[in-house]
Amino acid sequence: MPLSRRYFIRASALLSACTLQELSALAAPLPIPPPGDSTQDEHYWVAIRNQFPLSRDWAYLNNGTLGPSPQSVIKATQEGMMDTERYGHYDGYLDALKSLAGFLGADAEEIALTHNVTEGINIACWGLPLHAGDEVILSTQEHVGNAFPWLNRRKLHGIVLKAVDPAPTATETLSRIEKMIGPKTRAIAVPHIPCTQGQVLPIRAICQLARERGLFSTIDGAHGPGMMPIDLHDMGCDTYASCCHKWMLGPKGTGFLYVRRDFQEILQPYFVGGGGDTGEWNMATIPIKDTHYAAGAHRYFGGTQSLGLAKGILAAVDFLQGIGMKRVQQRVHYLGAYTQAQLQALGERIELLTPTEPESYCGVNGFRIRGVERMDFFNQCMAAQVRIRAVAEDGLDSLRVSTHIYNTPADVDRLIAEIRKRLK
Repeated sequence: MPLSRRYFIRASALLSACTLQELSALAAPLPIPPPGDSTQDEHYWVAIRNQFPLSRDWAYLNNGTLGPSPQSVIKATQEGMMDTERYGHYDGYLDALKSLAGFLGADAEEIALTHNVTEGINIACWGLPLHAGDEVILSTQEHVGNAFPWLNRRKLHGIVLKAVDPAPTATETLSRIEKMIGPKTRAIAVPHIPCTQGQVLPIRAICQLARERGLFSTIDGAHGPGMMPIDLHDMGCDTYASCCHKWMLGPKGTGFLYVRRDFQEILQPYFVGGGGDTGEWNMATIPIKDTHYAAGAHRYFGGTQSLGLAKGILAAVDFLQGIGMKRVQQRVHYLGAYTQAQLQALGERIELLTPTEPESYCGVNGFRIRGVERMDFFNQCMAAQVRIRAVAEDGLDSLRVSTHIYNTPADVDRLIAEIRKRLK
């Protein structure tokens, strides 16, 4: 049986064996951080690590794909589900909008619930008033979730796509985007942090540039919230699509789309349902009575929602805020820097793809091992119970390591030990 399958079965068995009472016991209060800078206080971060049901046998270095949830989130999700199953409770899921808004520097009326980043990007992509020949700027470092919706709209509506290659510095990246803007450019739709090599783009400056040039800014924010403090009002974007199941450590199948309040009259809703309108429709009248979009971002989502998942979102926000997002960012940045230093110390056969400029990296690093095929090394790591990600997107043929607050330098050291075996 493949190791990945054995890992899934083992993790599933662990969660199945946990009753609500057991989870209550496991979800201990968050440890109190020591005074001063706790970035390298490993005792504190090991105590944080103990809040997660992650297998101790594995070095999990793939938070960029899925962020494991702490016990408090799992417990809250289960309790929310049980409230529905026992009593038919349904109301309460809208509390997640208020919690997310506070966490993201937005208003609750600007947040729509989604299932993942891709769903939010599709709402933004298809809702923009674009026509054949209009140009949209993306990047050369796209995930399929941001690339495919735009490629599909190009196929169906004849828009034109241009891709900027991020530079080693934030200043040069901004300059490259500015140089790509032409008379037909209508939107900038780049990632905040590309999934491929984790470069932190100067997103606030990019959105300001878009405003100054009269362009739409629709941001793929998969890897921002939960890795660093986010203030969407300060960022100034028109839309920001993200999820709760990566760096926010929330339930899988949860996400959100931020739509700036003033932009909601521009971004057209297409996929609509219950809760997304003013409730005035009546199919039994002649003529049939129409309705109107809801006043806020609820116009972009509708239908039955999961109270359990909403409770999990609330718990995820509480967990991160209990630690403090500044402290989270400092720890994640420290681990990112540690990873870079260990990779660079291995010599010329390691090609680090992520910038070393402090403001241009955080918790994700991309690299290649010269002379080693990415899947060969990925399979080697899986056999050694070190989970990373192989990157095939955009022909990069590289590897990615992404570290979060449950990781320690020892996890990174296990990866480095596997690389050393290939360098002998």
